Amino acid sequence: MLTKADDFPLHQTPEPMAFAGTDRNFYDRFFFNGYAPDGSVFFAAALGVYPQLNIMDASFCLSIDGRQYNLRASKEMNGDRLDLAVGPIRVEIADPFARTRLVIEDNEHGLSGVLEAQARHQPIEEPRFTRRQGTRLFMDYTRATQNIVWCGEIKLNGLVINIEACQGTRDRSWGLRPVGAQDPQAAVPPMPPQFYWLWTPVNLPQACFFAHSNDDGAGAPWNRRAVFDDLQSGSRSEIDRFTINTQYSPDTRRIDTVSMELAVPGGTAQIAMRATGSVFYMQGLGYTHPEWGHGFHHGALRVDFDVTELAEAETALANGGMHYLHIQALAEISLSGALGAATGIGVMEQLFIGPHAPSGFVDLLDGIVARADGSA
Repeated sequence: MLTKADDFPLHQTPEPMAFAGTDRNFYDRFFFNGYAPDGSVFFAAALGVYPQLNIMDASFCLSIDGRQYNLRASKEMNGDRLDLAVGPIRVEIADPFARTRLVIEDNEHGLSGVLEAQARHQPIEEPRFTRRQGTRLFMDYTRATQNIVWCGEIKLNGLVINIEACQGTRDRSWGLRPVGAQDPQAAVPPMPPQFYWLWTPVNLPQACFFAHSNDDGAGAPWNRRAVFDDLQSGSRSEIDRFTINTQYSPDTRRIDTVSMELAVPGGTAQIAMRATGSVFYMQGLGYTHPEWGHGFHHGALRVDFDVTELAEAETALANGGMHYLHIQALAEISLSGALGAATGIGVMEQLFIGPHAPSGFVDLLDGIVARADGSA
């Protein structure tokens, strides 16, 4: 099956580019977010390619004035991995790892726009994420991450939103993750659900900072690293030795503050993060969504739209709406110590399922799911 992609010198196997190895869970994905400094506007987009499933899906979401507007689309891709348009949503790579355009064509749902993301620095390759459940491979992927500056506009039901002042983050990830329909045969022996994920990209005036941690139930990190990019000097510090102290809102799995102590050349540096109250629900982009999960088949082409009432989402989570668990929370940032002093803005992406001893989490969702008597 030859496609336009086969004219580029990018092959990794003897097969045409339409085929990606042999694992049906192979994926290739774009992610973007952006936010106003005061948190009044938060938007995000994603586009996923699933070659073995012959499916491509995309989504664009806007959070403003107490509501999150979610535009989603899915298509049968017919082996063409370069046609990065799904319904009204399109990604254009204007200059690889430097400039990307995001186009949301006018549509019946009233959410559209043309946006361009300019990278603030060279991409950061995060450590490869490889995780097994017993003998079964659960995930094995690579991610490249960059902070960005946006220009352009978003239109919502006739309202034009200028996003010139917005910063954010983009990433590209590819490899193996569970996508599409769930495997009907469970892993042996059964593995209790557990996933602890904290990702904190930060925009500072003259620097970018990234830290993430995947922890097991005991709290031991199986994938953790921090990176500090000084945009003035062009220097990059990759930091493997640091501690994370997390404080949660009472009786929840929502973070209030994070403090990090970083071992860097010349001493130690400190990063303090405080949630501002502005929250983006990742279910809008398909993460953990019961119907629009990544790689699900919706026919030749389907476009869908819904609205999340932000004031009701946490109540829905407490009553079993698991797809509201995964969030990005906007945070105020303070840097001090050996890397200098600065303030900025960033996000705390958080997905906490199952036990995590340092946090006091014991059960699948203790602190969230409503009790048997119906109270939260």
